[in-house]
Amino acid sequence: MSEQQHHEAPEGPDQQRLGREVGDFIRDLRRSAGVSLRQLAAKAGVSNPYLSQVERGLRKPSAEVLQQIAGALRVSTPVMYLRAGLLDAKDREGVLAAIAADPELTMAQKQSLSQIYETFRRENARSEPEPDREEQP
Repeated sequence: MSEQQHHEAPEGPDQQRLGREVGDFIRDLRRSAGVSLRQLAAKAGVSNPYLSQVERGLRKPSAEVLQQIAGALRVSTPVMYLRAGLLDAKDREGVLAAIAADPELTMAQKQSLSQIYETFRRENARSEPEPDREEQP
């Protein structure tokens, strides 16, 4: 996706806070990974100035751009979506939300737990038999 398909800065105070939070989250992940802004921009397929604006909360990236950034940083996409406020309230109550919100965990621990959880869910989904479509008595 080209960066021209991004969203402008959010309007309301809650959306502005989310924009800053996701920008801070991306910056923290990038710094802990030892990756420069320019390197992350190249890996994620966005321009250096655009990524800088995202990190500062001036731009709200689309779901696809967030997915590209998550992939470049080796972070679970749902965790990135949670931080950006893209998952609905039902999804926020799940395991990934709990991992993302836990102040006792380091960023690396959150990434590892999220990736392990997602791996287990994918494996379980592949091995589950088709659900019975018969009515229960």
